[in-house]
Amino acid sequence: MTTKQTHSFQTEVSQLLHLMIHSLYSNKEIFLRELVSNASDAVDKLKFESLSNDTLVEGKESLQVHIDVDKEAGTITITDNGIGMTQTEVMENIGTIANSGTKKFLQSLDKKQAEDSNLIGQFGVGFYASFIVADEVVLTTRKAGDDKANGTIWTSKGEGEYSLETTTVEDFGTKITLHIKDDEKEFLDDYRLRGIISKYSDHITVPIMMIKPAAEDSDEAIEYEMINKANAFWMQDKKELKQEDYDEFYKSLTYDFEAPLAQLHNRVEGKLDYTSLLFIPAKAPFDMWEPKRKGGIKLYAKRVFIMEDNEELMPMYLRFVKGVIDTADLSLNVSREILQGNKVVDTIRKASVSRILKELEKMAKNKPEKYATFWKEFGMVMKEGVVEDASNKDKIAALLRFSTTKSDSEAQSVSLAEYIERMGDDQKDIYYVTAETFAAAKGSPHLEIFKQKDIEVLLLSDRVDEWMVNNFNEFEGKQLKSIAKGDLEDLDSKEEKKEKEKTAKGFKKTLEEMQKILENQVKEVKISNRLSESPSCLVADENEMGGNMERIMASLGQDVPETKPILEINPTHPLVEKLKAKVDENLVNVLFDQAVLSEGGQLKDPAEFVKRMNKLIN
Repeated sequence: MTTKQTHSFQTEVSQLLHLMIHSLYSNKEIFLRELVSNASDAVDKLKFESLSNDTLVEGKESLQVHIDVDKEAGTITITDNGIGMTQTEVMENIGTIANSGTKKFLQSLDKKQAEDSNLIGQFGVGFYASFIVADEVVLTTRKAGDDKANGTIWTSKGEGEYSLETTTVEDFGTKITLHIKDDEKEFLDDYRLRGIISKYSDHITVPIMMIKPAAEDSDEAIEYEMINKANAFWMQDKKELKQEDYDEFYKSLTYDFEAPLAQLHNRVEGKLDYTSLLFIPAKAPFDMWEPKRKGGIKLYAKRVFIMEDNEELMPMYLRFVKGVIDTADLSLNVSREILQGNKVVDTIRKASVSRILKELEKMAKNKPEKYATFWKEFGMVMKEGVVEDASNKDKIAALLRFSTTKSDSEAQSVSLAEYIERMGDDQKDIYYVTAETFAAAKGSPHLEIFKQKDIEVLLLSDRVDEWMVNNFNEFEGKQLKSIAKGDLEDLDSKEEKKEKEKTAKGFKKTLEEMQKILENQVKEVKISNRLSESPSCLVADENEMGGNMERIMASLGQDVPETKPILEINPTHPLVEKLKAKVDENLVNVLFDQAVLSEGGQLKDPAEFVKRMNKLIN
């Protein structure tokens, strides 16, 4: 006896289906790529599970994906004898999209539908691509190992609802039947489907089967044939492979429609036997900064799929790397828990990281334009590496690129080695300034003395920069020093220094009175040797958190320790010269507020600042 229930899709799924059904798409054929990929994954999962429980395969000799076309009924059916799903899993995987990237996906479809095929693959919502060509989809599934009476039929026309029916299903696995729309009948052509499989799924290691084209007037029984190569591409001799072969395999592996920037294909034999094929993409994935995002490496043991997205295979700062690692030295019954701390995995990871860094070093040296493309997409994650990967810190630091006061644009193109090469003979440190935006960094008043002295300063405005410089403070014997913290080394000539000391003596009383007025806001008021144009700026103590870091922490909901900045004033500025004659409380507060604004901070009472400015003008 069967039971049938009707459910509503999650709101975002309904939006997604509406866009897929009613919008124009440039590449409708990707529906088959997505469904075949899902079927292949299901078979891979069953292979892995059956290593420790061979009863799951229920006596099946081979695990395959079948594609059947019925022109009279107007249907395409994709069947796999993979792991299958329980009814709960069907609801979780198809009735709901739980990942945080869904809204971004919907927004992307609205704005740039021409790139739909790439987006669908990137955002992992491939099943819903069925509704691009089908007006009804029926999914029948049973989890391997479950009772035959625990099968599930899922049916939907993509109009906001779906039905679930519990029924008896003889074979484990999943069968998806697409009722093709009248205006999409081209996909009912057998040769059309074979071409799609050849284009996208030729390297999938699971056999994809279709009925052999029958000879004319033949009475032979229906016979299936394998239509994909189903070989482990990475095990082929790289001398026999062309760049086009690598590009096509990369696209079939990642669903990216753009060729990778580089690939690293290596076979290691000796104490440890393994093959790795790693790709550096040309574009950053949409979810690179999602906290729950995992990497893109698939692990095989003797061509048997074990798992993917395990961070033990690749450090987080290289999470953009895609590829395959296949080893003969990993036990086939390995579990996710055993992987952690596994010596084989640790050795492979160390070697893989080394190869990637060497490839990037070579790219930076020999193909700077290509490396500029890489840095634009992945520079921010690479900055994480100098802190996270102590053993490779120097190699990663050499790969870093920055904007500076001598750069022509916002593009980060200057290496630390280039900066050091341009340093003056008397310069001891590598100077930098951090801000929320490039414009704020470039316009920082702290830069004034450095511009005057023609000293280059790194302009850091990526969110990761504050964290990076707080944990990475030396390169090739040179200290990285913030120009907005502590006392600067003496940049003045003897004559300039004497002149400033003479000027400062005349401000002793002024500084004391300003300190009293601002005692609740600043730690100290002092004469600045950084400013030449602006009247004031805020400076943090050497070992305290800067204003930009405080704002970043606050925006993340973190507790920010209470610290007071130092207010530095420019004794040669007309507004400050007025204070020397008479300390005006209104003007003192205006100078402090201006200093807060100039470093990108927010005023606690903007209205009061306006009143003070109006009073000052009057």
